[in-house]
Amino acid sequence: MKEEWAWPEDSLDPPDWAEYRSVCRAAAEEAAAYLEHVRTRPAWRPLPPAVLDLPRQELPLAPTPLPAVIEEFRSTVLPYPTGNIHPRFFGWVHGTGLSCGVVAEMYAAAMNANLGGRNHAPVYVERAVLEWCRRIFRFPEGASGLLVSGTSMGTVVALASARNRMIPGDIRQDGLRGARPVAFYASSEVHQSNAKALELLGLGSGCLRRIPVDENFRMRTDALAEAVAADRGAGVLPVCVIGTAGTVNTGAVDDLTALASFCREQGLWFHVDGAFGAMCALNDSLRPRIAGIELADSLAFDFHKWMFVQYGVGCVLVRDGEAQREAFAYRESYLHGKARGAAGGDAWFCDYGPELSRGFLALRVWFAMKEHGLRRLGRVVLRNCLQAEYLRDRIRRHPSLRLLAGDLNVTCFRYVDESLNEEQLDRLNEDVVADLQEMGIAVPSTTRIHGLLAIRAALTNHRTEREDLDLFLDETVRLAKRRLGDMPPQS
Repeated sequence: MKEEWAWPEDSLDPPDWAEYRSVCRAAAEEAAAYLEHVRTRPAWRPLPPAVLDLPRQELPLAPTPLPAVIEEFRSTVLPYPTGNIHPRFFGWVHGTGLSCGVVAEMYAAAMNANLGGRNHAPVYVERAVLEWCRRIFRFPEGASGLLVSGTSMGTVVALASARNRMIPGDIRQDGLRGARPVAFYASSEVHQSNAKALELLGLGSGCLRRIPVDENFRMRTDALAEAVAADRGAGVLPVCVIGTAGTVNTGAVDDLTALASFCREQGLWFHVDGAFGAMCALNDSLRPRIAGIELADSLAFDFHKWMFVQYGVGCVLVRDGEAQREAFAYRESYLHGKARGAAGGDAWFCDYGPELSRGFLALRVWFAMKEHGLRRLGRVVLRNCLQAEYLRDRIRRHPSLRLLAGDLNVTCFRYVDESLNEEQLDRLNEDVVADLQEMGIAVPSTTRIHGLLAIRAALTNHRTEREDLDLFLDETVRLAKRRLGDMPPQS
């Protein structure tokens, strides 16, 4: 029996475009209201069975009308977010997103552009964003870059460029067979993504030397020099130093200028993990805190943290554009560029990273920079730092709170009581954080500072106000006191 090429009922376009436009208008209205009234909702709420059962649903073999799909989303997913758009979300380092990002995402979804290459307008939007970033961080002309899903992927791209440039031999062709042992160096506070990147690149996390930090949680350059000298003496090839602009634990910034000078003297690649701290470059009063970032051989940072852009988009810049291209450029015949037509537009972004299929990440960044301007964005970054200073000042003056660490926008502290030992205080503070989250009051996270469990607040939220910080601390104290009745006295 002859088969038809298509059945009318199998069209993937809306059966009624007028109805579809109505659905889109209603969704846009709801999204705007969702942002407008975020403060009226809990900062976080526990997930009900309907959410937990989503992975156990039957396969959706038959179609469901779009309004019904939206209704299920509205009731089951929309009310239970991570909470990072809420003004009292202080956990980890989560960005908030921008209202213009909702519009940008809609247009990007409609265009459905592939930014791997070829000759179309979205490519030039990304090139514009990369050129602006080059100027923001004062990288030289000839530097290259790429928009990626976040700093974790940016680190892979940067360290791959370092690997291929700094390790002798044709790494791309022959791999690491026969290569001598190598070493990368970072502070003991370095983000885990750097170790993961070394694992993915076949170098192994064992080649990462974690250098001790000083009392301000910054990499000790004397200890770095000793480690490099020891490796050279043992026949190990030092390759790269990874400086951090804003550690996750405490917000500390390594002495980037000193590290850059050391790398020049020693012939090492200098990479900077600037996931959120790099955005200090947007504000003239904060830029000196990251002095030396412009000297890096590569830099990875996020837009979705302290530039408040929707997830997930970050950036990697490489001082020597040829080093990045040499690490990734490869095209089969079906991808050869042309002088004319849609296959033109060299250079293609697929020559600068591992992905050929890439979404239109640049549009949400372009919208954010255009609508708000870099000066306004920089003022909000400064405001978060001033809010963190206010938080630390309140903690210092409170008899039951102890400040453990803090720099830039990060504050680490704990509730203390002389009747409890340190282990009991760890448990008390951990319970208080869970109480704050489950009651929807605020969402801090926890970490350990000098072995002690700390309540950690990272302010990367453009909606946070002083009253949010006051409520957070007041409720922390209240909940701790309430729990003290359940805690046995120190034995």
